Order: sequence, then structure tokens, then C-alpha cells
Amino acid sequence: MSFFKDIKGQVRNKSIRQLVANFRNEYLSKGISENELDDDPIDQFEKWFNESVKNKIPEPNIMNLSTVSNDCKPSGRIVLLKGFDENGFVFYTNYDSRKGSELAENKYAALTFLWHELYRQVRIEGTVQKISAEESDKYFHSRPRGSQLSAVASAQSRIIPDRDFLEKKVTELEKEFQDRQIPRPDNWGGFCLSPASIEFWQGRANRLHDRIQYILNEKNIWIRQRLAP
Repeated sequence: MSFFKDIKGQVRNKSIRQLVANFRNEYLSKGISENELDDDPIDQFEKWFNESVKNKIPEPNIMNLSTVSNDCKPSGRIVLLKGFDENGFVFYTNYDSRKGSELAENKYAALTFLWHELYRQVRIEGTVQKISAEESDKYFHSRPRGSQLSAVASAQSRIIPDRDFLEKKVTELEKEFQDRQIPRPDNWGGFCLSPASIEFWQGRANRLHDRIQYILNEKNIWIRQRLAP
């Protein structure tokens, strides 16, 4: 009997809360050899990202963004990677949202990618800064018109009375901008996270996983090291 069929049978007699600890899957892969890795972690990330695309991983650009407020309270949420190069990793948001406000207070942040079908994870830590208004304008106007309207209508992370309030706002904006371009709100745009460390994690059998970390030293050179799983 397969694991999931077995769990399904157990659910009949037990609460799912009692079964959480029983969820387990063996990660079988050839692992990571340091000799096969690029010296530059951005190039290595690109290789892994390409492999996730080739393996048809759903939305491989999904990532968890972790931020910390100025009173040391962490928060995390899922966002979408929208570009990367030697300068870092770009995502877009409302600058007045919780994450935007926390990044204004504390420039340190972390990104986590999980490509579970390949038993791979990438953790990236660094500092963020806003990208140029020109870059934000270009991306904003490349988005579907409905997404543009939503960005204008939503005071992200703020309390609203109900769903109707939001939908009425969108309807009003549709009429207002019916025959013209929707301007990008001043409080909406991109951030770029410049990495100081990047870790590549590959699941292995018996939880003896591979972890290779790149650290950017004071001479702006990437140093590679293996971590215990």
C-alpha cells in the first residue's frame, strides 16, 4: 500500500492533527558535487531555475520573502520573482504594504525557493533597495490591465470593510481609465535583493541532505562551503 493511501485510511480513525508527524517522503537524488557547481552562485541559480522550467515545475518563480520589522518581529509571504542578474533578485509590491514598510525600516531580507519535485531548495539572504522608477513603470505597464487596476485599487495590508468595497473601487477605476493608460501608483514598484549569501540544498536519502553555501566576502569574492544537513 502506498504512503498516501495508508494515510487516507488512517484519517478515518484519527484526526489529521494526530497524523501530521507521519507525513514522510524519502528524497532520492544524486546530490550535489562541489566540482559540478559554478563559481558564481547567480550562474548556478540560473542552471537550477532552468532545470525547474524544463521539468515543468508549476510557477518556478514562486518564492517566500521573509522580512523583519524594526521591533524584531519576522513575517513571511509568497511573492513572485520577476527578474535576476548579477545585481540581485527583483520582485514587485506595494511600498506601503507590510513587507514594503518593513523593508523601509530594515533593509535585510531573505528569499526561499522550493522546487519540491526536484527535492531542491535555494535560500538567499541580503539587502534590498528600490529599483528605478523607469524599471517599475516598464514592468507595471507590461502587466494585464486587470492586474494594473488591482494594484491601484488595493491599499495592500490595510483593513477594508468587505469584498464589495474592493470590487466597487475597481469598477470605479475601470470607468476612470476606460480609454487611457493606467498610471503606475507612486507607492507601487520593485525591490532588488542583493545577495550576501546563497545556499543550495539538495534532498538526499535518510535526511543526509547536501547543503552548499556561497558567502560574499569583504573583497566581493564568493566563498563556497559545505554545511551539515
